[in-house]
Amino acid sequence: MARSRAKKEEGENIFQALELLEQEMHIPVDYMIEKISGAIKIALKKSNNGNDDITVRIEPENNVFSVFIRKKVVEEVVDSGREVLLDVALKNDPCAEIGETVAIKQDPKQFGRIAAQTAKHIIHQGIRDVEKGQVMEEFQSRHQELVTATVDRINPENGDVMVKIGNYDVLLSHNEQVGNEHFEVGDLIKVYVVDVKSGEREPRPTISRTHPGMVKRLFETEVPEIFDGTVEIKAVSREAGSRTKIAVWSNDENVDPVGACIGPRGSRVSKIVDELGGEKIDIIKYSDDLSEFIAKALSPADVTNVEIIDEAAKSCRVTVPSSQLSLAIGNKGQNARLAARLTNWKIDIRSEEDVKAEREAAALAESEAEAAETDEPAVDDIIENEDVSTEEAVSEAEDATAEAETEE
Repeated sequence: MARSRAKKEEGENIFQALELLEQEMHIPVDYMIEKISGAIKIALKKSNNGNDDITVRIEPENNVFSVFIRKKVVEEVVDSGREVLLDVALKNDPCAEIGETVAIKQDPKQFGRIAAQTAKHIIHQGIRDVEKGQVMEEFQSRHQELVTATVDRINPENGDVMVKIGNYDVLLSHNEQVGNEHFEVGDLIKVYVVDVKSGEREPRPTISRTHPGMVKRLFETEVPEIFDGTVEIKAVSREAGSRTKIAVWSNDENVDPVGACIGPRGSRVSKIVDELGGEKIDIIKYSDDLSEFIAKALSPADVTNVEIIDEAAKSCRVTVPSSQLSLAIGNKGQNARLAARLTNWKIDIRSEEDVKAEREAAALAESEAEAAETDEPAVDDIIENEDVSTEEAVSEAEDATAEAETEE
């Protein structure tokens, strides 16, 4: 009676453990029952010379946990994995006879050390697989989204930061941080979920604070008109920590997209600038007119002309006032680079003075070429202007030859 009670309590403990796994780690009981059953079958098969005629019953609702392996009843056991003596068989089946196959109930405590280790390993692997799947599902649902993370650990050697997102630890590498940022343990920071890939041991989410998508999500958070679709973000180009250009468009002619993003007294954009550590943000109005869009992309510089050079190669030439050339190019070419990325066009920037000089040089070269063509006489003209015709010249030559022969 005491032994039966102990087994019952043991079974109840297993089911309680399964319930705790489901509550704390969100691992379904049915999934773990499947894993445990598979682990037990593999373990018993290995310890019974490959005999796989095994039945595992796990019924949480009835508190049933039992394991049976079918063996042939024999007078003398040669293969202990597949054969059993009659007296042992009779304990499991009172009607057992020599030559029959009976189900022998197994005591989990008697599985053996190797079998127990095998079962333990497979169960742990099942738990890891579930956790891996949960992480994948969690971050795939947040793919390309903005999330709040808590700084948990900072590596002083390489600058990498380990943050917590929900119950998960995620690495924010030094390369994905803005150069002038400084974090403290416990800080709440915004990060952008770039991607999540399945690693060998666990999923590897990639998070960033430098990705252009982060700026886009920040504007969606701060600007209601973007969130509800009235204003669209058409393009973003960014050099993290320094400057960002964002092109916006309004689907309502009564709503100014640039003004909506800036907000009353700059309140909306200032929050984003603060979140990005003082990064400058140029907000421009998108246009379907390519020349107009390219001109606006070079803001704050004024553009006087945009010439499309090669539409297939997406290259153009932009003319700006001489006083605006350095502004259009920007510090170390930054403004020109960001404009090119925003429009996805190659932009050659020239000053009005340079363009004027090039046109004058081209006109002079053309004029000189025309003059050279005018000064060179044509062959027909030379022939027409000769005092003696070609026929007369030939005749005179023939007469001179005849006279020379007579004198000889």
